[in-house]
Amino acid sequence: MLTEARRREVLELTRQLLRIPSLSGKEKGVAWAVRERMHELGYDEARIDGLGNVIGIIRGRRSGPCLLFDGHMDTVAATGEGWRHDPIGGEVQDGRLYGRGASDMKGALAAMVAAAGFFAQDQGRNFAGSLAVVGTVYEECFEGVAAREVFQAVRPDYVILGEASELKIKRGQRGRAEIVITTRGRPAHSSNPGAGNNAVYQMVEVISRLRRLEPPVHPVLGQGIMELTDIISSPYPGASVVPDGCRVTFDRRLLVGETRASVLAPIKGVLQEVAATYPGFQGEASFALGEGKCYTGDTITSERFYPAWLLPDDHELVQQARRGLAAAGLEPALSHYSFCTNGSFYAGEAGVPTIGFGPSREDQAHVVDEYIELEQLWAAAAGYYALAGAILGS
Repeated sequence: MLTEARRREVLELTRQLLRIPSLSGKEKGVAWAVRERMHELGYDEARIDGLGNVIGIIRGRRSGPCLLFDGHMDTVAATGEGWRHDPIGGEVQDGRLYGRGASDMKGALAAMVAAAGFFAQDQGRNFAGSLAVVGTVYEECFEGVAAREVFQAVRPDYVILGEASELKIKRGQRGRAEIVITTRGRPAHSSNPGAGNNAVYQMVEVISRLRRLEPPVHPVLGQGIMELTDIISSPYPGASVVPDGCRVTFDRRLLVGETRASVLAPIKGVLQEVAATYPGFQGEASFALGEGKCYTGDTITSERFYPAWLLPDDHELVQQARRGLAAAGLEPALSHYSFCTNGSFYAGEAGVPTIGFGPSREDQAHVVDEYIELEQLWAAAAGYYALAGAILGS
C-alpha cells in the first residue's frame, strides 16, 4: 500500500519530471527518466518506441486481461505573466507542488508509474493478466495519435486515463475536430474591385449562415460547439489587391456517434446554398492536417478529427473501478471530461473500454502557477493501486 516512504517516492518522481522541460516533440528527458524509474521498480519491460512513447509492462503469474494506465509526457509552454513559482522548479509550498505539467499531467504519470510498481511488488506478481503504463508524446497537439502506436504494441483490454478528474471517474468526453473552409475569388486592383471577386466577402456570407446552424446536443456531453478560431485572406498582407482567397478554421466539439461525413454535411450544405445565390462562388470544407517532428526523428501526422466516447454507468469497467476505489476509501462520483484526451483513440476509434481517473482539477491545465495538491497526488497513487487490484485481481 502507500506508506509514508512511498508517498515520498511519488512526490520525488513528480518533482524530477517537473524539472525536465518537455514541450511537445521534446519529451526525451522525461521519457528517459520514466524508463529508468520503471527499471528500478522491476518492470518486466520498459522501452521507448519509434515515436518516443515510453511503454512499461508488468506481467502477472496468471493469464488475464491487459490493463493500461495512460499518461502523456508533453506540456504546453510556460507562457503568461505573473509566475510566482519557477515553472520547472518543482517547488512545494503549503501542501501544493508547483510547475508546468504538475496537473497536466506529470503528477498523474508519476503516480501511475510508481503505483504499478508498488502493486506488483506487494502481490509478488500473483495477479491475472498484465499491467502496462505508458507516457505518450505529442498529446497536447494530436490527442490519441501517438496512442495508436501504444495500442498496437500493448493491445489493452481496459484503459485508465490519468488526466485530471479531481479523483472522479470520467466515463467519456466530447471529441474535437478542426474544420478548414476556403473560398476562392478573382484578384483585381482595389481601385477597380468590380473586376474581381472578393473571397473575403464570400466567406463573410458563409460564416453568417454557419452561425445560424443549430448545434447537435447530447444528453450527457452537451452541445456540439462550433467556434471560429482564425481567419486569413490571401494574399496577406494585401496591398491594393482584392483578395482571391480566404481561409477560416473552426473548432468543432464532437458528440458520440458523429462521423467525418456527418460533421461536414451541414457545412457543405451551406456552401451549396451560397453557390446557388452568388455567381462564381467557390468554396470547400475539409479537416485540418497536422504534422510534428518527434524527438526520435520520426514524424507524427494526423487529420484533426478526434472522436467522442461515452461508457454507460453500468459498464463493467465503471463498476469495477467504483468498487475498487471505494475499498481504498475513495468514493468518486461519475462525470465526464470537458476537453479531449487520448481516449479519443482508445475508446472513440479502437473501442476499448476506457475511463479517466486522475488527480487535480481540469481548470489547472495550462495556467500560470499550475500546481497539484499533494493529497490529490497521493490519493491518485492509492487509487491506481486499487484499480489494478480491482481489475486484475490480487
